[in-house]
Amino acid sequence: MDEALKFLAAGLCMGLGAFGPALGEGFVAGKAIEAMARNPKMADKIFSNMLVGMAITESTGIYSLVVALILLFVV
Repeated sequence: MDEALKFLAAGLCMGLGAFGPALGEGFVAGKAIEAMARNPKMADKIFSNMLVGMAITESTGIYSLVVALILLFVV
C-alpha cells in the first residue's frame, strides 16, 4: 500500500508540477511572437528575453521533478 501511494504522489506531483510551466511557457512564447510581429527591429532583444523567461518558468517543472524523485526513492 505504501508503494502505491508513493507512485500516486509522484505522479500527481509531476502532473500538477508540469501543468503550470506548460501554460507559462506557452503564454511567454505567444506574447513574444506578438511583440516581434509588432516591432521586428527589436526581435533579437525580445527573443533573448523570451529565452530567459522560459528558462525561469521551466525551473518550476524541474523542481517538481526533483520532489517526485525524492518521493519515489527517499521516502
